[in-house]
Amino acid sequence: MTDPRATPKRWQRFLPKGLFGRAFLILIAPVVILQIVITLVFIQRHLDGVTRQMSETVAMELRSFAAVVERQPDIADVEHVLAELSDSIGYPLSFAEDDYIDPQIRRPFYRIAARALIETLQSLIKHPISVDTERVPKAIDVKIQLSKGVLTAQPPERRMMSANPHFLLVWMAAVSVFLLVIASLFLRNQVRPIKQLAVAAEAFGKGQPAPSFKPAGAEEVRRAASAFLTMRSRIERQIAQRTLMLSGVSHDLRTPLTRMRLALAMMDDDPDAALLSRDVDEMERMVDGFLAFARGQEAEEVTPTDLRAVLDDVIEGGRRLGHEIISALPDPLSPEGPDTTLSLRRDAVHRCLRNLIENAVKYGGGKVWVTLDAEPRRVTITIEDDGPGVPEALREDIVKPFFRGDAARNQDSGGGSGLGFSIAMDVMRAHGGDMVLSDSAHGGLQVRVHFPR
Repeated sequence: MTDPRATPKRWQRFLPKGLFGRAFLILIAPVVILQIVITLVFIQRHLDGVTRQMSETVAMELRSFAAVVERQPDIADVEHVLAELSDSIGYPLSFAEDDYIDPQIRRPFYRIAARALIETLQSLIKHPISVDTERVPKAIDVKIQLSKGVLTAQPPERRMMSANPHFLLVWMAAVSVFLLVIASLFLRNQVRPIKQLAVAAEAFGKGQPAPSFKPAGAEEVRRAASAFLTMRSRIERQIAQRTLMLSGVSHDLRTPLTRMRLALAMMDDDPDAALLSRDVDEMERMVDGFLAFARGQEAEEVTPTDLRAVLDDVIEGGRRLGHEIISALPDPLSPEGPDTTLSLRRDAVHRCLRNLIENAVKYGGGKVWVTLDAEPRRVTITIEDDGPGVPEALREDIVKPFFRGDAARNQDSGGGSGLGFSIAMDVMRAHGGDMVLSDSAHGGLQVRVHFPR
C-alpha cells in the first residue's frame, strides 16, 4: 500500500527539489515579501500623501486662473492677464479661443505618483480636463475646457509630485539583489559539504568506490560526515572479517568433503555409495551457496557493463540446458534502442539473474518470461513463471537467508540452501537497487529487479 505521506501535495510539486534551492527560497521569500510591504506602505502613506499635498496647491491655482479667464470680457484681456500670471507663478499659461479638448489621461505605468496627482486635479478643478505627464519634459501638460475655449498650463513636475520616487524602489531592489547574491555564495559553501556527503553515501550504497572527502561546513554537517565515515569503516571491516572467516570455513569443509569423495570413488558399485555420493554433491552445492552469499561482491570491481548483454548471456545459458525461456529484450543493434550500460559488478549481477531464472525454472510450471525496460532513471528486469507462486504473507520471509519456501512452491522440486533470493537481494542492495515480488499475470511469481542509473 502506498504511503500517503510519500505523495507530494500539489503545491509541493512547484518547490525546488534540492537543499540549495529550498534554502535559497527560504532566504528570498521574506526579502520579497518585505519589499512588497515596504513598497505598498511607501506608495500609500508617503508618496501619495506628498503628491496630493503638492498638487492641491497647483490645482487651486489653476482653478482660480480658470475663474479669472471666465470673467474677462475680451480675448485680448485674457491674453494680457495670462501673461502677467505666467511671469508671477513661473510656468507658462495659454488660452485657445473656441477650442475643444477630448478629456483624456496619459500616464505611463511606472509613474506611480501620477495617479494621485490626476485624482487631485480632477477633484478640485470643476471643469473637464486633459492631463499628459509625458508630452512636455519635466512638466505636466494640463488642459482645462472653459466656456470660451481651452486654458493650457504646464506646471513643473517638482511642484506637483515627488521627484523621481521610483529611484528609492530601484535602489532598494538593487541592494536586495546584491545581498541575495552574497548570501547565495555563502549558502552554496554551506550546502557543498552536504552534497559531497550525499554523493559519498549514494556511491557506498551502490557498492561503488566512495569519493574521499573531509568533514567540513557547519558543526552538524561535520558530525554527520564523521559518523558516516565511521559507519563506513565499520561496515567494510565487518565485511572483510566475514569474508576471511568463511574462507577458512570453506577450506575446513572442502577438505573432509574431498576425502569423502575419494573414499566413495574407491568403493565398488554399491547403492549406499551412490546415495552417499549424492549427499556429498548436495553438501558441496550448499557450501558453494553459503560462500557465494557470504563472499558478497567486495572483491569485484565496478565497471561499465551492458546489462542487456549480461541478461542475454544468462538466458542463452538457460536455454542450452533445455529450459523454455521467453524473452522480450531491446535490439542491441538498433540505433534508437535504450542505453542499458550501467556501472555494475558483472559477475555478481550475472549470478543474481541466474539464481532468479533458475528459481523460476525450478519452481515454475515449465515456462519463464523475461523482459527488460529501460527508463530514464533506472533499468527494470522482470522475471515471471507459471508455477504456484508465493503467498503474499511469505514474500518478505523468502528473501531472508536460509529461509525455505518449498511449502509455498512445489514439494517435489528438490532441496536447496534457501539462499537464492537472499543472494539476489544482496546483489541488488549492493548496487543501490531493489527487488520486488508480486503475482504474475501467468499465474506464478513475478520478480522485478530495479537497477538505478
